[in-house]
Amino acid sequence: MGVLGVVTALASTTPAGAAASTLGAAAAQSGRYFGTAIAAGHMNDSTYVATWDREFNAVTPENEMKWDATEPNRGQFTFGGADQIVSHAQSHGMKIRGHTLVWHAQIPSWLNNLSTSDLRTAMVNHINGVMGHYKGKIYAWDVVNEAFADGGSVGSLRSSIWTQKLGNGFIEEAFRAARAADPNAKLCYNDYNIDDANANKTRGVYNMVKDFKARGVPIDCVGLQSHFGNPPSNYQQNIAQFAALGVDVQITELDVGGSGSTQADAYRRVVEACTAVPRCAGITVWGITDKYSWRSGDTPLLFDGNFNKKAAYTSVLNALNAATPNPTP
Repeated sequence: MGVLGVVTALASTTPAGAAASTLGAAAAQSGRYFGTAIAAGHMNDSTYVATWDREFNAVTPENEMKWDATEPNRGQFTFGGADQIVSHAQSHGMKIRGHTLVWHAQIPSWLNNLSTSDLRTAMVNHINGVMGHYKGKIYAWDVVNEAFADGGSVGSLRSSIWTQKLGNGFIEEAFRAARAADPNAKLCYNDYNIDDANANKTRGVYNMVKDFKARGVPIDCVGLQSHFGNPPSNYQQNIAQFAALGVDVQITELDVGGSGSTQADAYRRVVEACTAVPRCAGITVWGITDKYSWRSGDTPLLFDGNFNKKAAYTSVLNALNAATPNPTP
């Protein structure tokens, strides 16, 4: 076996009390990942890239895999920015989350003029084109993003180009196409405001996942975006109720507005809720530094504008280190 084998064996049996010093390494101790969203446009910032490489073992391209970026003209695929992120992540052994295939926003204008049958063809072709390009490289795909309406009655989908022309069945069609395009990637439904276990929007997603599992529609995970000021009190219960349906839960776009101990405590509760549920596979924060955050005024991330670790960083690291080792689901 040699020295390498012995080192590997030791590493895999390191007790949780042996406190890792980075987020990714701390998460890996319990069989999870800790990732971040990355923008290719910031990769010329050496501190940004160094912090990414040191702290995170997973990545989600922030905008580079969205439809307007990957297929701006019909049938003409462009992957420059996304390829840059993917190749860097691969060279550092990171898990890669693909985001996102079918969404009502950030779509090119040519989609708006298609007939129903043509739109269906375009959707499947887009899924095949993007997933085919990255086949074997992506750990999990957000196949459909933000399809449910805010508030409203349980189960109501938002009105979009997809529901207007393809009807409510477009989600199932997208998942079936995605499974055919890359049978080995985990297929996720991703949404925001589905953190409260009892909210109407959450119940709608829950019922859809339950139905998909019952009918054999391929779905492997639910992504909780978790953009908030505070996790709801039943956040862990929510993760557990989705896991009980037989899917993984991934916290996909976490950022928590605030500062100091209040923010640190909210982050801690999110991490503890995830690590308490075996099928909560990992956490992605939506960016590295407050400087580049989409909600920078809320200072929602773990590093401040100068890449200094905030109190929230320490609370997350400690919570990850305290997690019970977890066999891969």
